Amino acid sequence: MSTIIWPVTPVERTNGLAIASLVLGILWIYWIGSVLALVFGYVAKNQIDHSDGFQGGRGMAIAGIVLGWVGVGVLLILLLFGGLSGSVSYR
Repeated sequence: MSTIIWPVTPVERTNGLAIASLVLGILWIYWIGSVLALVFGYVAKNQIDHSDGFQGGRGMAIAGIVLGWVGVGVLLILLLFGGLSGSVSYR
């Protein structure tokens, strides 16, 4: 009688930094969250790409990166228009 050997497939786990990036990108938290979403998102994406399929969450990492850049862009626009409005004098 022969023994049947079943192949073992590794379980894909979601990267924690990808989850943190997405959450911080959504919350913004006075734009510090946006910067942290960028950092965590890029680190998570790099870890997922080098995990050989053991980690998932690449879409969450990319979404966190996009939301982080949106938050930074909004901050820059507010600083630009806020700085311009303060320099105009009305007589």
